[in-house]
Amino acid sequence: MTLQANAIYPRPDQSFINFPSRRSTVHSTNGIVACTQPLAAAAGQRILIEGGNAADAAVAVAAVLNVTEPTSTGIGGDMFCLFYNGETKKISAMNGSGRYAAKVALEDVRRDLKLSPDEAGSIPLTSALAVTTPGAAAGWVDTIEKFGSGKLSLEQILSPAIELAEEGFPVSELASHFWQAGERQVRNASPNFREMLKNDPSAKDGVRAPLPGEIMKNPTLGRTFRTLAAEGKKGFYEGRIAQELVKVVGDLGGYLTLDDLKRHAEIGSQEVDAISLVFSGQGVGKKQGHANPQDGVEVWEHPPNGQGIVALMALGILEELERSGQIPHFTPEQHNSAEYLHAVIESLRIAFADASWWVTDPDVEKVPTKELISRPYLAERAKLFNPNKASDILDHGSPAHNHCDTVYFAVTDKDGNGISFINSNYAGFGTGIIPARCGFTLQNRGSNFSLVQGHPNALAPGKRPYHTIIPAMITNLDGSLHSVYGVMGGFMQPQGHVQVLLNMLAFGYDPQAALDSPRICIGAGMPEAGKVLDRVVYVEDGISEATVSGLRQLGHKVQVLKGHERGMFGRGQLIRVHRDEGKLIYSAGSDLRGDGMAIPL
Repeated sequence: MTLQANAIYPRPDQSFINFPSRRSTVHSTNGIVACTQPLAAAAGQRILIEGGNAADAAVAVAAVLNVTEPTSTGIGGDMFCLFYNGETKKISAMNGSGRYAAKVALEDVRRDLKLSPDEAGSIPLTSALAVTTPGAAAGWVDTIEKFGSGKLSLEQILSPAIELAEEGFPVSELASHFWQAGERQVRNASPNFREMLKNDPSAKDGVRAPLPGEIMKNPTLGRTFRTLAAEGKKGFYEGRIAQELVKVVGDLGGYLTLDDLKRHAEIGSQEVDAISLVFSGQGVGKKQGHANPQDGVEVWEHPPNGQGIVALMALGILEELERSGQIPHFTPEQHNSAEYLHAVIESLRIAFADASWWVTDPDVEKVPTKELISRPYLAERAKLFNPNKASDILDHGSPAHNHCDTVYFAVTDKDGNGISFINSNYAGFGTGIIPARCGFTLQNRGSNFSLVQGHPNALAPGKRPYHTIIPAMITNLDGSLHSVYGVMGGFMQPQGHVQVLLNMLAFGYDPQAALDSPRICIGAGMPEAGKVLDRVVYVEDGISEATVSGLRQLGHKVQVLKGHERGMFGRGQLIRVHRDEGKLIYSAGSDLRGDGMAIPL
């Protein structure tokens, strides 16, 4: 795929032909916040105005999203981020994911689930056994301490969220839809369900999910945030909040202890090295009409236990297919064609086959990260591609010998810093379990463990599971920031990363159009223990009937999704960076599949 050098906009004849792009790209020289909810975007903007930097603003956005979109995210979940330092041109990665209970073994969980010796099984998404230590609270504090401006206190940064939780806010349309869809789960999960539903004397038990435009309050969450602001990590991982968290999990059959929580606070979030792939394609710089052709870009992802490596592997396989002549240089007219999407689908299948085996906690198991994204290994895996038909079930490779629901947002600031930030409960409200008088639900990330002895991702004491949430960035080869971007949505995330990146770099779409373009999704839903079980290719309404027919002829099982079902294709945010007259220009898009927007400073 030929990269379009420095292309901010598509060619005039391509703008609105293949799909409806209903929003304009937003531009600024002082920074932008792009996220799924306007009130959260406004909170980030407020922090930037008050003197905070991109990292400070990101934590404010994360906290407000906990208030306004608890169906996807919260302080009871985990977070990851990539931070680009505008001065040093270096990217730092932070792993804010929590571990399983330290005194529980695989056989204990298998016994509790009554699994027979020959039964693989998985932890149910609503089970207290799926609760891992929440990493978000520590991650927010550590993000501010390690990447923040130092000009604002934690209390100032959390103030917008506290105000909205205590004073109330009008609920957005999609947030209301997901709230209503998850109401039964929250009601059944714990005796504290009333804390996260709207008071209504005429409703069952006097509460219900809020409707669009109705005022929703969550004063107990406001109290949780006030405690975190005043006491830092200790306020969340020790004391009242920790005691209530451990109590409700224990009452429902889970194993987290006060020692587990305290240990996480002491260890803190883990700074790790981001992983990357130089992506170029053949014929780079040959597109006419754009000056300063580039030789490629470097795509950055968070390393395992996150699944960002899937996106890098798929991009590398696509590049190897092009180099070997198995796929052509796709032209603008071939965008979202059957031939193009077949190549994307098959590359993703190969990448997921490896990830479902190899991605796990690198502190517990050896993960061959460098080998998985090495050129020789990717070239070898690319040989599995058949241009004429869909693949059968694929097994993982062995590189050592040669294998949802979430919120994502992007922030940049006037100093050239950028942060790619993702926070998640995993599936919807997570487990739906609410610690008493705390106002948040606990994640169900433990459902992603394998329960098979000997699997790299098998559940073990104090271990972190395969994680779906992944932030991404792109830099130019001189180290300058190219883009901050990501797509949320369980196992859709690396698929969204690949498609949005190619929309922008190979087909020249501007940031908003790159997000708006219809997408495909394979292995959708919440697969068991990280395995991609669903062989259907889900195709978003807007992709042509000719493409759907062509994919079926290649042997793909295709299902077209419309309306609210399109939520399966994730919700992305994208900030593209370029210079004009010596100034940094930020150009942002916000996914039309969400309630949000990009707000400039």
